[in-house]
Amino acid sequence: MMKDATLVALIGRPNVGKSTLFNRLSRRRDALVDPTPGVTRDRHYARVVWEDHPFILVDTGGIDDEDDTITNHIRHQAMLAIEEADIIFFLMDGREGLTPSDVEIVALLRRTEKNVFFIVNKIDSPEIEAGLLTPFWELGVEPLWALSADHGYGLNTLMAGVLPCLEQSEVKDHLPAETMRLAFLGRPNVGKSSMINAIIGQERMVVTDLAGTTRDAVDTLVTRDPYTYLLIDTAGIRRKGKTTDKLEKFSVLKALKALGRCDVALVLIDAEEGVTEQDTKVIGYTQDQGRALIILINKWDLIQNDRRRQEQVLEAVRSAVTFVPFAPVFKVSALTGLGIRRLFPEIGKVYRQFHRRFPTAVLNRLLAEAVERHQPPMYRGRRLKFYYTAQLGTAPPLFAVVANAPKGIHFSYQRYLTNYFRDGLGLDSVPVRLLFRERSGRKSKPATR
Repeated sequence: MMKDATLVALIGRPNVGKSTLFNRLSRRRDALVDPTPGVTRDRHYARVVWEDHPFILVDTGGIDDEDDTITNHIRHQAMLAIEEADIIFFLMDGREGLTPSDVEIVALLRRTEKNVFFIVNKIDSPEIEAGLLTPFWELGVEPLWALSADHGYGLNTLMAGVLPCLEQSEVKDHLPAETMRLAFLGRPNVGKSSMINAIIGQERMVVTDLAGTTRDAVDTLVTRDPYTYLLIDTAGIRRKGKTTDKLEKFSVLKALKALGRCDVALVLIDAEEGVTEQDTKVIGYTQDQGRALIILINKWDLIQNDRRRQEQVLEAVRSAVTFVPFAPVFKVSALTGLGIRRLFPEIGKVYRQFHRRFPTAVLNRLLAEAVERHQPPMYRGRRLKFYYTAQLGTAPPLFAVVANAPKGIHFSYQRYLTNYFRDGLGLDSVPVRLLFRERSGRKSKPATR
């Protein structure tokens, strides 16, 4: 079994409340949406956890922002959501009432087999619910979900209806045990498909110089005795404002879904073009979902005779990815095969660290040693105390640290403990997360990744 990344897309006319609902869901206390220091990225998606059920929430209004008629604009949103999303939230405006555009899109959505939730927003109380819902009954869809994204009315009821759909996201993948799932990500034309072809040694995929050839995630199973790898090719992630093909608008969603399926994300950077802001965004996506990460500087053969350019590219990459200092960096060429042989031993090392478990006794000794070497500061007149620690999970390694005042632990000390755990446990190549809790079990925010 594996847990697929359930994608929930918000669609609807402008000003019906998509962004308000997005913000309300993504800013929940248990939503993993805190930005990683050092990376700028758009906020049109978020990983949300509701009642221990994770999903990816996407505000399509932020992604598909075209100068177009409202009807065509929303039709494209709906078509893209039907193609890419697992669950669709279609929002309508209860204050404005039913519009011809709503009718047209509902007719389109009724033909899909996806889970669609028809939501009438801006209903603030039960007293006005019946009156505002009445015009929408003529759509002939049920149930209609009354909601106030602004005030939260109806949200718990809506999400209670969504949870069974999230539970259905667990699917069988029929892969051999211990298969290493590798997702190849990056901007269009950076060489993802070519890299996979170089790895498998045969032309199994369409490889051209036309950016955006790969529209869907393509899986290839490779066995290199005694290990098995699932190679996931993804559509390139274009920089906003540079895309004319509407299908490319959701390429980021394909990448996000692929990340939900992989253990290790391999992000390709073009050695000739150098690192770009979009490259750092792609890397940021991998850390939003807590994936192990390897950075591949592809097309190194194009600058192999230019030592100055090599140094410039390496320094630019180091500066751009300071927020993921653990990520291995490889100089490779899909065309010549440079660096590919050295890649697989590193993948194995990263995979093992990503899934490694540790005895609680070892963790507690490490915590005591860290506190002894660097005493925690005072907080509100008393010394911070750390009682014990335990591993909560793997992929990535996640540890709970129980303290007397988690809110008083300064970011710098959180970072110190995270790095001490990383060094002491030999987790030098993967993200490590510490979660600080009070004895009562209440959570605080995760430490640095």
